[in-house]
Amino acid sequence: MDDLPKVLHGWSWEENKLFEMALAGVDEEDPDRWKVVAAMVGGKKSEEDVQKHYVILLEDLQGIESGKLDHKLVGEAQPCVQVDCTESVCWTDEDHKLLVQLDTN
Repeated sequence: MDDLPKVLHGWSWEENKLFEMALAGVDEEDPDRWKVVAAMVGGKKSEEDVQKHYVILLEDLQGIESGKLDHKLVGEAQPCVQVDCTESVCWTDEDHKLLVQLDTN
């Protein structure tokens, strides 16, 4: 768990996805934004929790964009190839072995 970015500490994958969807759906100018976002995450997080999570997310995004933070999860990164510029296809170990075999023939 220590290898996961700090943005995920204390947040499940599902909570994080709900958080992202809530951010996209709730107007930044809404005076009750954090209350609404907290409710949309499932009610287990407080307004303060979601505000802090948002600040961490912004810091991580700034780090990624500046090149100071690797955007891949440790142990989760797999070689990927972009197809038609609209989707990524991740390679399995079996795919890699097949490619190596083709290169040696």
